[in-house]
Order: sequence, then C-alpha cells, then structure tokens
Amino acid sequence: MTKNYNDLGVEFKYLIVNDMDQKFGLWVNTVGFQSIQPDSPYPLKDHPSGYFFNAQKGRVLREYQLVYITKGRGLFSSETTPEKQVCKGRLMVLFPGQWHTYHPYRQTGWNEYYIGFEGPVIDNLVKGGFLSKDNQVLEVGLNEELVSLFSRALEIAEADKIFSQQYLGGIVLHIVGMILSISKNKIFEVGDVDQKIEQAKIIMNENVAGNVDPEELAMRLNISYSWFRRVFKEYTGYAPAKYFQELKLRKAKQLLVGTSQSVKEILFFLVSSLPNTSFFLRSVQGLLRWSIVRLGEKSEFIIYQRNI
Repeated sequence: MTKNYNDLGVEFKYLIVNDMDQKFGLWVNTVGFQSIQPDSPYPLKDHPSGYFFNAQKGRVLREYQLVYITKGRGLFSSETTPEKQVCKGRLMVLFPGQWHTYHPYRQTGWNEYYIGFEGPVIDNLVKGGFLSKDNQVLEVGLNEELVSLFSRALEIAEADKIFSQQYLGGIVLHIVGMILSISKNKIFEVGDVDQKIEQAKIIMNENVAGNVDPEELAMRLNISYSWFRRVFKEYTGYAPAKYFQELKLRKAKQLLVGTSQSVKEILFFLVSSLPNTSFFLRSVQGLLRWSIVRLGEKSEFIIYQRNI
C-alpha cells in the first residue's frame, strides 16, 4: 500500500547509479517529499551540496527534475521563464544546465513532491518537443494518482532492491506521460474548446461513409475555419481533412477483417462521395494490400482503381 505523506513529513532519497542502470537509458538520482511550513526557511539544509541552493541566487542542476506542488503557493523563474506564481496543482519542469530558482511564499509555505532523473530516453523526449524550456510550469491540478506515483517512487527508492532503477524509470515515464496528457487537456477545456473538437470528431465518425467538408463543419460549429483547423491539429495531431481520411482508412480495415464484403464494395462504400477519390485510393492501397491478397481480389482492386 502506498504511503501517505502529511504536512509534517520530510522524506528524500539520493540513489547510486551503476553502469547497468545507465544502459537502461533512464535513471533516477533523487526522489522526495517535503512539507515547508509557513515562516520556515527554504530550502531545507539536509540536502547534498549539489542540490542545496540559495533561493535568491538560484542554481544549475545536471539532471531533469519534476517538482509537484500540492499545497501552498510560491514563485518560479528560470533562464527562459520570467518570474511566475506557482500554486497547488502546478508542476515545475527543471532542465539540466539551466539556471532556475523557486521558493514558497513565507506566509503560506508549500508541500512539494520531486523526482530527479537523466538519460538518453528523456533527452529524446525533449528533442521531440514533449518537454520544453518554454513551458516549465504545467497546470495539472490536484491529482491523487499523480501523488501516488511520486509516493510509490519514494518507497521503491527507500527499499533499494535489485533493478529498482528500472522500476523507477518506468514510474518517471508514467509521470511524464500523465502530466503531458493532463496539462494539454486542461488547455483545451478552457472555453469548451475540447467540446467543439469532440463534436467535430463525432460528426466525422457518424459520416465516415460520406463526405465531410472541413470548412462547412467549422461553420456548423459556429467557429472560424482557420481557428478550427489550427486547434483541431493541435488536439488530434491531424488536420481535419487528414483526420477524416484516417477514419476512412480505419473503417476500410475493419470492414475487410470483420465482414464478407468485397474490396470493390468497401472502396465504393467509402470513396464514392469523396471529391478526390484517386488521392484516397493511393493512401488506402498500401494499408489494404495484405487483405487484398488474402481475399484473392488483387485483380478486382486494380480494375476498380483504373475505372475511377
């Protein structure tokens, strides 16, 4: 059972990392929890010199850290982030080699969970834009599952059993994936943006056998097309037209696997209403090749494609 940390708790662990741990591609150097009471000094003085810092001068770490605030308020700033308020439900992302500082307000204190880690796995996520120095304070809200992950990491670190580093690496990836999903969705929840996009997705799904014009869909939702196209791509990873095409490809595969319909029937069902059928057919051909051969209908598909 995961341990609960209260307002009086201070728990932290600094770990030794060996060559095998580094081969895993992601390792944890420190994990902890501390409750800073109002009118208390910050940071506490029990940490190693590489981690202790003067809040006025700041510091530079050699690792990544995630610092999750579950109570109280304070301030954060870094080389790329002007001074910004941090309150409960916000998480700070710290980067190696980057100057930063943070501290709770003296009158409120705060509760913080943190975990420090490094490795090429995380470096690649940063290169891919999943974590960015331009967005270091994430709004994730108070989340019991997230608290449990930090608490579990601390328990694993304290137990220090064989292959605990690999366990901790998995927890770090779980936390990273979770905060990315939560923070991104919270952005779209503002102004019911997520509801607009979900409504558009439902309309596309319900009309997958027909044709949905993205501009007409934007008008139907009472929003501008330029805004709709930009936000839809941020939300789904696809432009509206491309997303609709992907729905048709997925539907084609489902019909090939789950029905006795011929390739010709399926293609006619999905593309007859499209204004650019040849473009869809070029996209669908690779996906369906294995099914076409399996069904013995390769010649039928070629004849059908030529006749369109």
